[in-house]
Amino acid sequence: MIFKGNVFRFGDDVNTDEIIPARYMNTSDPASLAEHCMEDADPEFVKKKKEGDIIVAGENFGCGSSREHAPIAIKAAGISCVIAKSFARIFYRNAINIGLAILTAPEAVDHLKTGDKVEVDAAKGEISKSGQTATYRSDIFPEFIKKIIKSGGLMEYAAKKN
Repeated sequence: MIFKGNVFRFGDDVNTDEIIPARYMNTSDPASLAEHCMEDADPEFVKKKKEGDIIVAGENFGCGSSREHAPIAIKAAGISCVIAKSFARIFYRNAINIGLAILTAPEAVDHLKTGDKVEVDAAKGEISKSGQTATYRSDIFPEFIKKIIKSGGLMEYAAKKN
């Protein structure tokens, strides 16, 4: 589980309405949701991001409503993982359920900014910034969560087990 991409940095308390505004809740189509990902936090985000890029944020990322649309929009937009100081509990669970890698790494968040190129080794819990020797630690997923993420989500994981 290695992810490489450019960082898009956001602050604390990024809520689900900023991730995917409520005005787009008339669909559950991942591609349609991806078109509006992070629109209220950064109106140019979808135009700037590339496949594999990484969102970095402060405390309480994904707070607000319990809808799965928020992590679906992020994943469908091609974001490889989200690194934050902390996550809202329901967002964390929804992200794992749909196979979006999310990592808690407060020290990394303190040092990463928009435009940084990073490599994330989620299996080892290591985040490195291009051009620097420093490595930041992140939490490490238990084996069953690694399998869920690698499978593409909980439903896919369950289907493979049967």
